[in-house]
This record gives sequence, C-alpha cells and structure tokens, in this order.
Amino acid sequence: MAFISKKKVPFRINADLRKYLESYNREVALPIDYRYLLRYDNAIPLYDKRGNDTLWETVFYAHSEIDEIYYALKTIYADLKADGDLSVMKHLYVDRVDVCSYGNSKPFRIRIVNKVNDNFDYFYVKNADSSRIYGLELEHILSPNRISYLTSDETLIEEHIAGIPGDMFIKNYLYEPNLNTVRFCKEFVKFNERCFVRLLGDMHSSNFVVDITPDFEEIYYRIRSIDFDQQSYEGKKAVYLPQYFKQNNAIIEVGMKYLTSESVEQYQKEERSLISGRIRVERTRIQDLMNVMMADTISSTQNLEQLKRELAQHYRNTSFLKCRSMGEVVMRSLELVSVH
Repeated sequence: MAFISKKKVPFRINADLRKYLESYNREVALPIDYRYLLRYDNAIPLYDKRGNDTLWETVFYAHSEIDEIYYALKTIYADLKADGDLSVMKHLYVDRVDVCSYGNSKPFRIRIVNKVNDNFDYFYVKNADSSRIYGLELEHILSPNRISYLTSDETLIEEHIAGIPGDMFIKNYLYEPNLNTVRFCKEFVKFNERCFVRLLGDMHSSNFVVDITPDFEEIYYRIRSIDFDQQSYEGKKAVYLPQYFKQNNAIIEVGMKYLTSESVEQYQKEERSLISGRIRVERTRIQDLMNVMMADTISSTQNLEQLKRELAQHYRNTSFLKCRSMGEVVMRSLELVSVH
C-alpha cells in the first residue's frame, strides 16, 4: 500500500522557473496576494447541504477592506477566465471566501456568482510552491486536460476543476447498475499510467474527480487530478501509482472483476502512446520546462536516491541511477515513453 507519513516541504519558485512562467504567460501582476487574504477577522465552519462539516471555513474581512478585497478577487477571475477583460465583471459578485486549514498550502476558495442567472464558479488562491507549478504544467502538457492557472510572485491562482470527488463517486456511483463499469475501469488504468509516467503522487480518491460526459449512445468518464503538490517529491514508487492507495481499493476490486490482464496492458500501452504524441506536439515547451526542472531542487536527497533505485528495478534500466535530480528522473521516464 502507498502511504505518505510526513508533510511535504514547500519549495520556492526560483529565477529560471519564473522566467519560464513569464515566457508562457503564466506570470501576471495581480491586485492582491495570498498573504493579504490571511488578514481575515473571523471564520465559521462551512457545512454542506446535508449538514456535514466540509473542513472548510468561511472567512470574513473588516468592513473597511471588504469592497477592495472583493473587487481585487473579481479582477483576478477576469485575468484567469477572460484574459483580463474586465467587462466580464459587470454582472459578477463574490459570494463567499473559504479557507481550508487542513491542507498543505492552506488554500482559499473563492465563490463567484453571476447575479443575472445565479450561475456560479470557483477559483483558488494558494501560496505558490514550485512542485505544484511543475505538476500543473506537466498536467497541461501531457494529459488530455488543459489547465488554467496564474502566478504572481509567491501567489498561485488555480481554476476550479469540475467533477464528482473520487471518494463521493466510489460511495454513490461505483455500484450503480447504469455505470459502464468497463469504461470507467479503463479510464482508471489510463489515469494510473499517466500519474506514474510523469511521477505525480498521492492520487487517492480525495485528490481526483470523475468527469462524466453523456454521449448519444454511451457515457464517458475521465478522471482528473485536482492536487499537484506531490509532483516528484516522494521516494517510494508506490506513491506514484493510484492503484496502491487503500482509498482506491474499491475501484481496484471492480477492475479485477471486469478487466483481464491483457486488457489492462493494452490500455497502458494506449496511454503511453498518447503521452508520446503529446510530447512530440509540445516538444519545445516540454524541453523548456524540463531544462528548468532538471536544474531545480524539489525533493530531498534521500527521496531521490530511493526513487532512482526503485524505478531502475521496475524498468530494469540502470540509467535512472545516473539521475542527479528529481527533474532528471521525470525526464528519463518521459524518454522511455517516447522510445516506445
């Protein structure tokens, strides 16, 4: 079983990563930063529709500051969603600001509402961590999903990734008779492979969502990561394989019932082929990113040495032992995909 016993150490964005973010229009000037949002006066627990504690708290700011803060948050939303077009703000208002005190980065979640039709959206304000930035970029480049995020100095802005939380899906949908079990299990195999190839860890059921798309004849499923701070940090190989987290055991049991080992191998090869194709399309961007990542320090020496050994054994490839950073380990993993 995969298990993370220690809290991850955050890493600051260095000059080379900042230059990369500027080159690809991720770095912008924002009217408010993460530290400013910490200046709230009071907070109350946030409960869901069934009265369950969500582990988020709704925060309140001083009356003298609230208008300025809410206007700044609407401006950030315009930057994130409309490339800075402030005209989209006319019908929007900030309904709520929540904080999650148990998370690694203590993120803020902003609820934005359109007052014309009551449609709402969320975005997140977090303390920037280079591991998370690398995770977001690799997701944007190597997965079928596009990711919208911005950075400004030590502040990170992330879009809300819609979907049914993995733990909720397991509880309420996994055993439903109308679930296309084979299609869903196939998607989990592909998700498992994507995480392992790009070394994204800690993908238990609380850290991914399931996006369900009805088609004219069938229902399609896509599993999406929503937490990227465990990008290439841990030393244990199992941490990068969602199949080994006990929270995902129910999915594995269903998969073992409906998928053959031959089918699993086929889906793994399909996903590796798709990743290889995305690398070819985004060759310049992925090389720019990996040049920065390979020179950066985003884990401990102990974790690096352990992961090198375990991957060398897994792939029966001693070239992993020559890697001098976690970025080089990720690069070697991507090179193996490109070869095949």
